[in-house]
Amino acid sequence: MKQNLPEKGAIVQRDRETYAIAPHLPGGIMDPSVLRKLADVAEKYGAAALKATSAQRIAIVGLKEEDLDAAWDDLGMAPGAAIGLCVRSVKFCPGTTFCKQGKQDAVGLGLKLDDKYHGMAMPSKFKMAVSGCPNSCSEPAIKDVGIMGTAKGYTLMVGGAAGAKPRLAEPVAKELSEEEVLEAVDKIVNFYQNSGTKKRLGSFIESIGLEEFKKQTGL
Repeated sequence: MKQNLPEKGAIVQRDRETYAIAPHLPGGIMDPSVLRKLADVAEKYGAAALKATSAQRIAIVGLKEEDLDAAWDDLGMAPGAAIGLCVRSVKFCPGTTFCKQGKQDAVGLGLKLDDKYHGMAMPSKFKMAVSGCPNSCSEPAIKDVGIMGTAKGYTLMVGGAAGAKPRLAEPVAKELSEEEVLEAVDKIVNFYQNSGTKKRLGSFIESIGLEEFKKQTGL
């Protein structure tokens, strides 16, 4: 029975024979030529489907194992961190770049976070999201680090999660500038990496208490 192939960015499918790959598309923003390339590769290697994912990627589903290397070569793109104990793709909304509701530059901040942290090794899977306004289309309240734009700056939240053990993130700072957000996220990441825990961030915060977490991270 075949298994995931992390070194090839490939996730085995239900048939236990074929794989899905998902190139890294920061924020799901791309040039039309990228869409054409994805479609061309899917057709060339007989993929079963193209699937828009919740992490703002487009997965090519149903590839044969022997075609994986060639498919990646044709794409000329890096895999998105979809599995493993690492920082997954940072999710962000259109923010003030495109959206009339935007209060803050979610795209600019999201790209900076994604460029710095995507794929970084962590004690557990680690998700981040940035929204440009309180509508929170990128779902920051259910991410390990969630950043929500407001008219007065960014609200920083920690410890959120979806999945088997859902948990709402807890606000730890408000009315932050972009620079202050970047500094705070760096403190959180460094502390968590060196904490010695194997728990998801929210569970770890529960074990030590939010105030202790804030004290140790300097938030």
